[in-house]
Amino acid sequence: MENEPSGALRADLTKSTTDVASMFDRVAERYDLMDALMTGGMDHVWMVALRNAVKPAPGERILDLAAGTGASSAALAKGGAEVVACDLSEGMIEVGRQRHPDIEFVQGNALDLQFEDGSFDAVTISWGLRNIPDPARALREMARVVRPRGRLVVCEFSTPPNAVFRRLYNFYQSTVMPVMAKVMSSNDVAYDYLIESIRDWPDQQDVARMIAANGWADVQYRNLTGGIAALHRAVKPLP
Repeated sequence: MENEPSGALRADLTKSTTDVASMFDRVAERYDLMDALMTGGMDHVWMVALRNAVKPAPGERILDLAAGTGASSAALAKGGAEVVACDLSEGMIEVGRQRHPDIEFVQGNALDLQFEDGSFDAVTISWGLRNIPDPARALREMARVVRPRGRLVVCEFSTPPNAVFRRLYNFYQSTVMPVMAKVMSSNDVAYDYLIESIRDWPDQQDVARMIAANGWADVQYRNLTGGIAALHRAVKPLP
């Protein structure tokens, strides 16, 4: 009988970095498949929106945090930018290196990045900021490692502003997603945490205020797919 992977089956809203990393280790192999299934293929559309917001240019150096298996990093690297994919989970990094051998993967904690001040032109984080126990501190770390007037782009699940659509979305989370996770995922209870963390996450305006309060300026956001997700963009101010 094949051994079960060690570590936490799922994280909770305390967002222990050990538990979060262990949970993602367990789902790494099927993570991209589950992303596509649970979003109805919208994950690919959102990655195009991310790339358009970052506007990576040849020769630029971009830090992609919570990079997972590297789908977002690969999208950013298409324009010739040098992308460093950073993630907390060893399991996700291992899968990412197999799928994207041309991208540099490093293990790292967004609360204490191992990069020098001002060493990137842009930093991105997709579906990861809400998994960090202290997102304000992480945003300050991101500002530290980006040069003045460098860009930040955050793509994250959000709150649909339309009340009817919001109820439909909540119904989908409560009924369809758990069934899909049970049938397809290697760790279905991890997706209970996914739903909890989405519902606990602040709305678009509060996230924008948090970004502005932690080292960033010119904060703007736009809703994606009716507000299921939101894309926040900001720049690091001049000293």
